[in-house]
Amino acid sequence: MNQQQATPYRQQLMAMRAALLAQIAEQRGGVMSRVDVASDHFGHPEDSGAQLATEREIEFALGEREMAELTAIDAALARIDADTYGECTDCGAAIAPARLQATPEAPRCIHCQEKLEHQHPA
Repeated sequence: MNQQQATPYRQQLMAMRAALLAQIAEQRGGVMSRVDVASDHFGHPEDSGAQLATEREIEFALGEREMAELTAIDAALARIDADTYGECTDCGAAIAPARLQATPEAPRCIHCQEKLEHQHPA
């Protein structure tokens, strides 16, 4: 896919990236890291140990998910810059346009993604 064909995907990815960064900033109060937010939540003596552990796990899982999503978006933008966007990173085949429209950060074709998911079930 050439740069001109990739332009709508770049715009969509940039919008996704901006929305994700805005969401992260809003959830963290704009200037606090996820760790600082978590420590604010967990400093109450009336909270049980189990409650604290659960909340802490949720906070860190959300942080990991946000970072994974941001990394996937940045990797897709890098593939656009490298003129490899739309090619499966595993087999090199073209990724179906419908897949890219639904999931513009997708690095793999459906076949390779399904293969990966069967090897490493969630």
